[in-house]
Amino acid sequence: MKHKKKVLALTIGISLLIGGCGVSESGNNQNGDSNSAEGKQEENRYVSVQDYTGQGYDLNGGEQTGKIAEAHREEIDQAVKTFFMEEYKTEVTVHNLVGAQGGATVFVESKGEPHFHTYAIIPIQDDKPVLEGVWSQEGQVEQAIQTGLYRMVNEKAFNQLDKYLEDLVQNKPVVGKTEEAIENTGAVGLMTPYYYADVAGDSLKHLYNAYMNNPQITKEELQSVYQPDFVEAEKIFITIQLFMEEKQAHPDEKIFEEICNYLEEASTIPRGSYFVLLNDNRILKSSGKGDKDNTLERTLPDQIIKK
Repeated sequence: MKHKKKVLALTIGISLLIGGCGVSESGNNQNGDSNSAEGKQEENRYVSVQDYTGQGYDLNGGEQTGKIAEAHREEIDQAVKTFFMEEYKTEVTVHNLVGAQGGATVFVESKGEPHFHTYAIIPIQDDKPVLEGVWSQEGQVEQAIQTGLYRMVNEKAFNQLDKYLEDLVQNKPVVGKTEEAIENTGAVGLMTPYYYADVAGDSLKHLYNAYMNNPQITKEELQSVYQPDFVEAEKIFITIQLFMEEKQAHPDEKIFEEICNYLEEASTIPRGSYFVLLNDNRILKSSGKGDKDNTLERTLPDQIIKK
């Protein structure tokens, strides 16, 4: 089982990496003839971001296990909810099951605060789910919880970031992902239609420990143990990810520069390392990614660091 867990973790972990930090989709035929067989095949891989709810999302080797998981949906839902309550003292809602080689990935969202998205893995053997075998990749859930807690102790700063992006979408021809897409494919931690955030390292571990000691901890109590001076902005990753509103539009350089300039100048947004991706209107069905050869991006090593 241990060896199988390693293989399954590798399969799922690579597949769940979300576009950012300078990674672009390869094999894009931006100017392909839509009347050719190749052009049509390419076009079928993508969908307008406004229409994407997670349809077509897949992981390697998951066709058969996905069918098995759906056939046992109710049992898996309960097993995963039990896992999160026992291991992380957190109630979750199960949104989606996606088959993978040797098992299935289960996408979940926490109820209440701290608010986060993440996933668990359930092995499938002999055409049945191993209900007592639910597990998560090392550090994955812990980091997701930490991003939710980070938002709680920096609520005003995150509200400022939210307001800027909401106003931007209202006044410029750009959009974010749908809530359904986030629910069915989101696994990064703190997620909104316009950005996602995750953490590395242990600079927020004190918040996690406080939560695990008392899952009913209030924002005020969290604030009393928060140690902002120890927070490493370089290890808190906030990725702005937007799409052009019109289906045929290319990423707009002026809008991209406006976003970057705002992030550089803003003094009241959360501490962290900011990445910016402005995509065209299309999203890759199989991965939920929007970054392509024409994406405008500001990522490593030129990310915007707010300390």
